[in-house]
Amino acid sequence: MPPRVLPLQRRIVRVVALLFVLLVGIWIGGHPSVLPSPLRGAFFEQHDEDLVNRVLDMLTTQYYRPLKRGDLVNKSLSAMVASLNDPYSHYFSPTDYAAFMNESNPHLSGIGVDVLLDPHGLRVVDVFPGSPAARAGLARGDVIVQVGRYSLANHSADYGSRLIKGPAGTQVTLTVQHGGHKRVISIKRADIVVPVTAERMITYHGVRVGYLELTSFTEGCSIELRAQLEKALHAHAQALVLDLRENGGGLLDEAVNVASLFIADGTIVSTAGRAQPKQVYTARGGAIAPNLPMVVLVDRGTASAAEIVTGALHDRGRAKVVGTHTYGKGVFQEIEPLPGGGALDITVGEYFTPSGHNLGGGGVREGAGISPDIYALDNPKTTADEALTTAERTVVAEVR
Repeated sequence: MPPRVLPLQRRIVRVVALLFVLLVGIWIGGHPSVLPSPLRGAFFEQHDEDLVNRVLDMLTTQYYRPLKRGDLVNKSLSAMVASLNDPYSHYFSPTDYAAFMNESNPHLSGIGVDVLLDPHGLRVVDVFPGSPAARAGLARGDVIVQVGRYSLANHSADYGSRLIKGPAGTQVTLTVQHGGHKRVISIKRADIVVPVTAERMITYHGVRVGYLELTSFTEGCSIELRAQLEKALHAHAQALVLDLRENGGGLLDEAVNVASLFIADGTIVSTAGRAQPKQVYTARGGAIAPNLPMVVLVDRGTASAAEIVTGALHDRGRAKVVGTHTYGKGVFQEIEPLPGGGALDITVGEYFTPSGHNLGGGGVREGAGISPDIYALDNPKTTADEALTTAERTVVAEVR
């Protein structure tokens, strides 16, 4: 029979036990890895959640001015993602995500031009066929220097674009400069379907060259490009130019689909991520132009999925690359919608061209991109497209 513990001794034992538990708890707090994984996750996740909720409660009830809990949550999530120092990862609040989805919609209200920033305003680099801008006589090389009474000089491109866009059916007055001449034109805005692909036939020294332009890798773009490619083939194209200039990328699956139009089989791209094993994407069959001489036209704005296609065509010996160095992005992102309407757009892995080359600078850093076989730079101040002319000359030389 064990000896009886006196009341005073019992109290001392309890105090010592409590102190021991407290000290163990403090030590574990500094060494969480010693706990089994399920216990560690349950203990600290609950602790973190309690801490965040307590801070939110204090701010919304005790701060000197009223605060909205939802606003605080959105700002804290944005700061959390910003702390990654990753230019490609973002947290979208519900409002921002809705705006992002709207921007991804090819149906917009405007006048139908592509522009680049110019010291005097916005320089027109493309006019959509049949658009209000085309009917008003706007042309490549024009500079929009004023919208209504507002000068665009020394302002951002977004500033000028917001002034030009507006509800369909409304008027916008533009002051346009070309060379030393200015003119004022009034244009009625309309619902514009932004073209993702374009095709036309170019004759260079008697050779028929099918010119294909792809502006982004959105859902279904490969189907549209296939139709344009078939149109060029039916018109007896003897060579092809695929223009990916200023194409900032998009969907990985669409990049594989587009490359598969020109590559019959084999590797297109491979990917590797922390949460997923290495995956190799191969040509999906049904290539309709696997042998026609081809050039890919690129520039500094060619990035992401556009670099995947360029890298595949180049590494597989399918096409020559003409232009400048591409952007140099070696990672890809996934968008995960969140409860409440927001979304997380984060980097989840790296991609590699068929030769095993990653185009980035390590992680999310910008890299050297793809070096062109033939360097060519377009001068946006001229009506001619010097880089395209170089691409035509290069591909025609491949025609037997």
